[in-house]
Amino acid sequence: MDDLLIRGGTVADGTGAPLRAADVAVKGGVITSVGKAKGGAKREIDATGLLVTPGFVDVHTHYDGQVTWDAFLSPSCWHGVTTAVFGNCGVGFAPVRPGSVGSLINLMQGVEDIPEIVLSEGVKFDWQTFPEYMSSIDRSPHAIDVGTQVPHAALRYFVMGERGMDHLAVPTDEEIATMGRHLEESLEAGALGFTSSRTFRHMTADGRSVPSLSAREAEWLGMAAAMRRCNKGVIEVNSDLGPGDFDFLREMAKASGRPLSLLVMQTGANPEKWRETLGLIEDARAAGLEVTSQVGCRAIGVLMGLETTMNPFSFHPRWKEIAALTPKQRYERLRDDQALRNALVDGPLDAGALARIIDNLPRSYVLDAELDYEPDPTRQLGEIARGSGRSIRQVALDAMMQGGGKGLLLLPYENYHHGNLDAVREMLMHPASIVGLSDAGAHVGVICDASAPTLLLTLWTRDRTRGPRLPLEFAVHKQTQATAWAFGMRDRGVLAPGYKADINVIDYQALQLAPPQVRYDLPAGGRRIMQRARGYMHTFVSGVETISQDELTGALPGRLVRGARGPQPVPLPA
Repeated sequence: MDDLLIRGGTVADGTGAPLRAADVAVKGGVITSVGKAKGGAKREIDATGLLVTPGFVDVHTHYDGQVTWDAFLSPSCWHGVTTAVFGNCGVGFAPVRPGSVGSLINLMQGVEDIPEIVLSEGVKFDWQTFPEYMSSIDRSPHAIDVGTQVPHAALRYFVMGERGMDHLAVPTDEEIATMGRHLEESLEAGALGFTSSRTFRHMTADGRSVPSLSAREAEWLGMAAAMRRCNKGVIEVNSDLGPGDFDFLREMAKASGRPLSLLVMQTGANPEKWRETLGLIEDARAAGLEVTSQVGCRAIGVLMGLETTMNPFSFHPRWKEIAALTPKQRYERLRDDQALRNALVDGPLDAGALARIIDNLPRSYVLDAELDYEPDPTRQLGEIARGSGRSIRQVALDAMMQGGGKGLLLLPYENYHHGNLDAVREMLMHPASIVGLSDAGAHVGVICDASAPTLLLTLWTRDRTRGPRLPLEFAVHKQTQATAWAFGMRDRGVLAPGYKADINVIDYQALQLAPPQVRYDLPAGGRRIMQRARGYMHTFVSGVETISQDELTGALPGRLVRGARGPQPVPLPA
């Protein structure tokens, strides 16, 4: 007898095949059949009218520290995610030398906007080598499976010491060989890949460029040689793709014999470059290289409110008077102090960060109860200001004061150059793309894009009105089989016999995002923006229910995913 039988649901099996009515049976954490069930099970769920999918696989998160203190990996656990991969963008917390913890925290704080006090209080650092880090993670069960990758910056610092934090420093041949040995050892222990950053946008908290920014060819080829020796791992890179950079990375992929995954998005500085990059990826794939693009499913931007890391008045001299107050006290002071409000909205602006934020305000939107993530440009704050006769700063302050000071503004600065998501749709439709860029666990004071898997289903397959939608089975494929298999996890992402029983049962018609909220539940009372969802009736990890009616069950079946050499897919049924 099977352990679990999900009867009568509409199955999107993860492969992109057409939706079909089917029963899904599970035993011992593995799917035993998908079709018409012939027998019973110890537990049966009536999924009539519900959508049944594989668990979602998020390959671009930054839970490197949170995994050590949060067994549930929230908020991903509330969005159908059953596997999360971190260690992205070349930053992480292993390997680590004794006494160098502060430098890695400084780097993570700067690149991924996770407060230093949160990391210092939350991460225990009971490891030095990367395999020891993996063992530390493996000792603690979680609600979802987790996988990690070796970050270039940490590896460099571990081998080169302080010189390794300077991107202009050149490692010796011996240091390159040592880095290669550590990388090979980590991949053999089960790390899913090697990650790096080659973007000027990534800076340490104290303003330095990331250590890997301008690493030379010899260093990269040393890492490629290590990956070829063990025939394991994916290369993930966040790059500005300046002149010659793609050729450089393509040679890295060729030398390593391993897959390459690049972040691709539309930027305001060069809004058509993403098409050029996808063309280069197509050429590389035609030449026999395995290259994918990680793309987002929403505009990339920041949320601004009275409690977030950044708002239009964060750098205003008068803001200092209320910055240290509690949220309630701050709201009440603003509500009752007309002189303070006047100073904020009418006072002179100094050059610098404050002026730049104010300059961008006209392109911002009010994120109201509709949670419109593809707002029409006619709803920009600049248009509201012109139509109401108020100043742009007055409009912004009024919006943030809504709901007792809980109002939020959305400033999209990437993937939204033309005021719609048409470019994002084109990226999602590209055969070389997988869904990434959620940055779950990072930028906690300005975004909560961990909710992207839910948005992918709601906006793109059901609710979009400003352009064509995506087929539901296609969107599910992009977040399940496509992501899992691109990172070598061939045992999941598909509902078929023999696959891991990671399953979502979703009330598709009722599925929706909840409004983002600022919470203070990180270590040391750290602040983060949290966004949950409604409509996840059941989520199973290895056949164990972790979510029931949108709430955690408390079960912790998740384990560390360890990569395998030359992974082969479980055969799909004919």
